[in-house]
Amino acid sequence: MNNTTNKRYYSPQFSETAAVSVRRLAWALGVSMPKAVDQMVNLLPSLFSPSIICPQCKDKTKCNQCGFNQQSAAVNAALLSGVSSCV
Repeated sequence: MNNTTNKRYYSPQFSETAAVSVRRLAWALGVSMPKAVDQMVNLLPSLFSPSIICPQCKDKTKCNQCGFNQQSAAVNAALLSGVSSCV
């Protein structure tokens, strides 16, 4: 794959319950399961403060790519603006 946005970096093993939930989320959003997981991950910075996450980080070389980085907040907000709320 030449496009780095489509490159797979990590393939987690979900519990059956998590897989069932992600599958249903993907159906509701009309996207694939990996894209649904990406959208969930993009929401995490709105749920967890960088002041909690960043001090525990073990790879400070990826800050410019991390959603918890304060400078990345505007990019994440723009990504999320296209996701309609289900609640």
